[in-house]
Amino acid sequence: MRITDLMIQETMIMDLQATTKDEAIDELIASLNRSGRINDPVLFKEMIYKREAESSTGIGGGIAMPHAKTTAVNEPTVVFAKSRKGLDFEALDDQPAHVFFMIAAPEGAGNTHLRTLAALSRLLIDSDFISQLMSTDTPAEVSALFDAKQAEAAEKEAAKEKAKAEKAANVASTSTTGQQQNTSGVIVGNANSEDFVVAVTACPTGIAHTFMAEDALKKKAQEMGINIRVETNGSEGAQNVLTADEIARAKGVIVAADKNVEMARFDGKPVLQRPVSDGIRKSEELIRKAVNGDAPIYRSQGGNAKEEGASGGKISVGSKIYKDLMNGISHMLPFVVGGGILLAISFLFEQLASPENPIVQLLQTIGGGTGAFHFLIPVLAGFIAMSIGDRPALMPGMVGGLMAVNSNAGFLGGLAAGFLAGYVVIGLRKLFKGLPKAIDGLKPILLYPVFGLLIVGAISFYVFDPIFGSLNTWLVDALGNLGTGNAVLLGLLLGGMMSIDMGGPFNKAAYTFAIGVFTSSGNTDGAWMAAVMAGGMVPPLAIALATTFFKSKFTEQERKSGLTNYVLGFSFITEGAIPFAAADPLRVLTSCILGSAVAGGLTQLWSINVPAPHGGIFVAALANHALLFLLAVAIGSVISGLILGLWKKSPTLVK
Repeated sequence: MRITDLMIQETMIMDLQATTKDEAIDELIASLNRSGRINDPVLFKEMIYKREAESSTGIGGGIAMPHAKTTAVNEPTVVFAKSRKGLDFEALDDQPAHVFFMIAAPEGAGNTHLRTLAALSRLLIDSDFISQLMSTDTPAEVSALFDAKQAEAAEKEAAKEKAKAEKAANVASTSTTGQQQNTSGVIVGNANSEDFVVAVTACPTGIAHTFMAEDALKKKAQEMGINIRVETNGSEGAQNVLTADEIARAKGVIVAADKNVEMARFDGKPVLQRPVSDGIRKSEELIRKAVNGDAPIYRSQGGNAKEEGASGGKISVGSKIYKDLMNGISHMLPFVVGGGILLAISFLFEQLASPENPIVQLLQTIGGGTGAFHFLIPVLAGFIAMSIGDRPALMPGMVGGLMAVNSNAGFLGGLAAGFLAGYVVIGLRKLFKGLPKAIDGLKPILLYPVFGLLIVGAISFYVFDPIFGSLNTWLVDALGNLGTGNAVLLGLLLGGMMSIDMGGPFNKAAYTFAIGVFTSSGNTDGAWMAAVMAGGMVPPLAIALATTFFKSKFTEQERKSGLTNYVLGFSFITEGAIPFAAADPLRVLTSCILGSAVAGGLTQLWSINVPAPHGGIFVAALANHALLFLLAVAIGSVISGLILGLWKKSPTLVK
């Protein structure tokens, strides 16, 4: 496929009118929209800004390459644009951008498209080619220039392949023959040089910067007379994967990446971890440092190069915590969705049959407290811990999460257990650092698991259980002493408590109070269960509404997850909101508490009774005022959804 098959002339802008970065992005998106190449400009813009938040796509040298891969794209397209005056695109070299390439790639784009985009990215490293582009006046001239350049590259590639075939025996005998080939695994550099480094390049979308960094490193290594092998982690996955022998022979390793790559293989090697943009703009510096061994020694167990004194490319504490948190949430989400949907189906069958029906019992066993839902908090805690302390932290994190559940600590206790386990393992790594090297192999399979489990388990047992257990008991007693003097106030309190921790001690205290305290006193009409059930249905429904009507405030993955919350909310499965609450606790919990409190208070204002312990909408018909019960839930959900949607920061505002 030719680059000009993607860079169609009707979308080109030969005289960009924008004077700011935001205006430039809007003008480029408008061109895509007019040509019908995208189906959702709002979503596409959101994804463009999400990529910009990772690092500016103003790569320097007068070039900007904003790009996104999303379902909002109908056909893979590259919009070419020129700005005569130039504009500030927050470029890495702080210079104005004059040439723009907006790349629109659909989800699941074919390999041919991705290879073509990679070829485009490599061309843009050539400063002479950029100068030629700046001198064009018409779209036809731009297309002709790219066709000629790509034909020239194809001829060179054919010549290299021929040379490679002729010297196959020589290449096979030594992996450092100095053959130069930009798109294969052959080492680039000087055949007579003994200096050898390896590199990995990767960017979040794997479309442009990955391959630009690869080409920049190869070209600079050739100029410096240094042998290099570069692995790319693009949209097609890892290519030209480094071998164990190459890693062992390398004097240093360069990881120019803005996303996670496989790092354990570099254990014990000097490793420079930098943003992918440094691979493009600071290739000489990185290669020189790698050759001289001027890099921290990477240790794969329970830590990273930064702990050994790495310089540059450090991430903020907030970003690190968010990354660890999202690792736990992403692994927990399938349990929430799978278990929640099966529970919802079980409630439906229960109304059609009975609680003793085998299908009902099967579905509730698989999805409920002894099935998928039983793993929610342990999985959350375990993978938070693993993100921090690597694989040795997984087991103590999961056990700590399970103990938090058993001690009534809820998902907040699971969060604490996960972070605790991760940093305990990092601490153990430092503690055991001075032990003889002969027992290094025992650390990950004996020392870290035993001591990590002991420390995390002890803290869970002596801290989580007493604190949260006492809190739960206090809450139940406090509710019992309130009495029924002010039903609306109590309804507000019970409804709001259902959203405070979504399965934790506050939630359980309210639920236990509703079905226990007043049942034992003879009040079995379900007045308090109406408040609790309405309050518990609000969080997932509010999430679903917010992700539906405030699309620009949520990522594409969050919107997809939000849809399942309609089913979970209708089924009185509050846990559907946990992933959102864990990712943004202040906004999500505050919004949900307010709406849940309103819903709970309304059930008491309207004297609604629901004589059923669970079921949500499936038991609404049992209420004495079924329509009013649904109205109370709807009002609370709309209030929470509106507050969350208006309050939440939009990805398009991130700079």
